[in-house]
Amino acid sequence: MRLLLLGCTGFVGKELVPTLINENHEIYIVSRKTISKLKLDIDFNKFKFLQIDLSKEKNWNNENLINILREADGIINLIGEPIAEKKWTSLQKQAIENSRINSTKFMMQTLKNFKINPKVIINGSAIGYYGTSLLDEFTENSIGGKDFLANLCKKWEAVAAEKPFFSRLVIFRIGLVLEADGGALGKMLPVFKVGLGGPIGDGKQWMSWIHRSDLCALISQALIDKKYSGVFNAVAPNPVLMKDFSEALGKCLNRPSLIPVPGAVLKILLGDGAKVVLEGQKVISSKLKNYNFKYPFLEKAISAATKN
Repeated sequence: MRLLLLGCTGFVGKELVPTLINENHEIYIVSRKTISKLKLDIDFNKFKFLQIDLSKEKNWNNENLINILREADGIINLIGEPIAEKKWTSLQKQAIENSRINSTKFMMQTLKNFKINPKVIINGSAIGYYGTSLLDEFTENSIGGKDFLANLCKKWEAVAAEKPFFSRLVIFRIGLVLEADGGALGKMLPVFKVGLGGPIGDGKQWMSWIHRSDLCALISQALIDKKYSGVFNAVAPNPVLMKDFSEALGKCLNRPSLIPVPGAVLKILLGDGAKVVLEGQKVISSKLKNYNFKYPFLEKAISAATKN
């Protein structure tokens, strides 16, 4: 397939792009970054690249971009400002929202204006859709939450639903993505390796996670398998409590996991964003019960991520 990739140059893209290339897909990457700043450890000759800022509506009239859209069989849209990299000031919240909502809205408008109907559109979302809870269990049929992240996911999914009539839409509500070279695990590893690791907060909050390899495999399968349509929770089948996550990580590294990170410290660093980590949510997928995860259990996932 000819695939247009948006927002696939970061942590997930490090594995997703090579995966798709190895499966003989023809890749077009669009990014506001220059090609030299892409964090992709692959030969740049193996994909086509266009540097353009998709958050600006006028740029969607770019002739090269329109030609790529016309040629694309499928679009993978994971575009968006990172959620937990910076403190959630009002400006940062706006950047988080605009980077997802506006770019996706402009894309759907452009596809309709030029009567372009890709076979499949895969759009990102997050399990933050459900809000946070220490007690409830959420599936794809659960109603959305009411906090900032939940409302953001609702808006993003609603804009994605404005896709061309003949395009199959798959929305993945993605959990905590695990791999050693980025994401939450990447931040925790240096602390644990020096023996200072431990659970965040009281350790009783749920963590719904997925190994990056499984996420990439899911996306790859959804491109070609027409059974994938609508919303799916991209999470491994066995969520864990934060204290168990911390214990498993310490065990894999042969390090203690005794020193808790106080919630107050996290709130200073992340502001409102700390709520996502401190309260968490228990999310499972009722639609992926028969999916063969490579890493269904946390210990195996962490062991694979930290083996190097």
